[in-house]
Amino acid sequence: MVLFGATGDLMQRKIYPALQALVRRGELDVPVIGVARGRWSVERLRALIRDSLARHGGIDRNAFAALARHVRYVEGDYRDPATFDRLCTALGGAQRPVCYLAIPPGMFATVVRGLGGTPCARGRLVVEKPFGRSLVSARELSRVIHEVFDEDSVFRIDHFLGKEAVQNLMYFRFANTFLEPLWNRTFVAGVQITMAEKFGIEGRGPLYEDLGAIRDVVQNHMLQVIANLAMEPPAGAGHLEFRDERVKVLRAIRPLTRRTLVRGQYEGYRREPGVAANSQVETFAAMRLAIESWRWEGVPFQIRVGKRLPVTATEVRVALRRPPRAIFERSVATPGNYFRFRLGPGNMAIALGARAKEPGPAMVGTGIELFVHDEKNTEMQPYERLLGDALNGDATLFTRQDAVEAAWRIVDPVLDHGPPLHRYRGGTWGPPAADAIVTDGDGWYNPRPSL
Repeated sequence: MVLFGATGDLMQRKIYPALQALVRRGELDVPVIGVARGRWSVERLRALIRDSLARHGGIDRNAFAALARHVRYVEGDYRDPATFDRLCTALGGAQRPVCYLAIPPGMFATVVRGLGGTPCARGRLVVEKPFGRSLVSARELSRVIHEVFDEDSVFRIDHFLGKEAVQNLMYFRFANTFLEPLWNRTFVAGVQITMAEKFGIEGRGPLYEDLGAIRDVVQNHMLQVIANLAMEPPAGAGHLEFRDERVKVLRAIRPLTRRTLVRGQYEGYRREPGVAANSQVETFAAMRLAIESWRWEGVPFQIRVGKRLPVTATEVRVALRRPPRAIFERSVATPGNYFRFRLGPGNMAIALGARAKEPGPAMVGTGIELFVHDEKNTEMQPYERLLGDALNGDATLFTRQDAVEAAWRIVDPVLDHGPPLHRYRGGTWGPPAADAIVTDGDGWYNPRPSL
């Protein structure tokens, strides 16, 4: 395994803890070669890994010792062909090296071309998001990559797909008979997905200025969640069948327009370090999507993402249609039936919203939740799962080129020509204008801090 950007922040927060976990489970027993600029040494890199583990999850003495023995280091500039010559020497006779690019997106093409100039490009390439900044740039990046790597050897990583709760969306859908008769336009009134973050940009001003909420989490995370929710049953259990069905959903989604999108920016964002004083970058986005398919025609899919909101939580709420006639008039105000999926952080949950009679002589109803599944946070971490899959060549949870392009097609029309920004105060649920996005039921459902 070759790690480009071996001294970077992502490596320290996520990748090294994942590699230690893979070693502990006996799934990583190959050399791990760190590549980075700067006057480092293998001893210094091992010390960095140890410090990273101490800060992010803890050190397992035996697993870390085994990981440290695997670690190698190659120093050099990515623009210098000699760096890749040294890497090839370090790889020796490796037949299927996994090259993982945890580097700024602007350097992806440089590293790929550097690998292409050597015999090293004979394994798999793992690429971090964002994959491009638009449909045009994503296609160009794929073109450059395909000059060196076949599509089957490219693993575009989106850590959201590695979350246990997101995988459970697919499992819950296709492993339970009772759900399928309800999972269509006849019974579903609307779908809401909220990804709320209580914190701001946390010192990522220059990076966030280049992204914004739509590029950062909608084009990838949120659209992949919709694909998992709305996909048809795959023809088989292989990764090709699952990926085919996800792509079909993305291709069926109508592109966004200015009328189906509300953009917001929290007060104080422009005072963050690295942010332009007149920044037009959104920290909040609410949108309504339509899937033009037999199953989902007429069902609104509403997404809301934002920073400096009241809680940190990601939830999906699938609202079912109300009964055709309100027999018990006084119960109409209670919530209707729904499925709720808590995707994080922390515990995940699957719950069914129902109505039951309150105790007493009157036929008055109250809303209750039936928990189908309440999982404590003991699952495999996303990067642990995804890096293990990449080592094993399992592409099920990775994004294919056609899926990336289909997702960019949806958001492309509003990236540079979106509606004006609305300002909102931190600690609120975004600008009031976002309320107009919801066309079904009782407005936005606001996730609670706890399950």
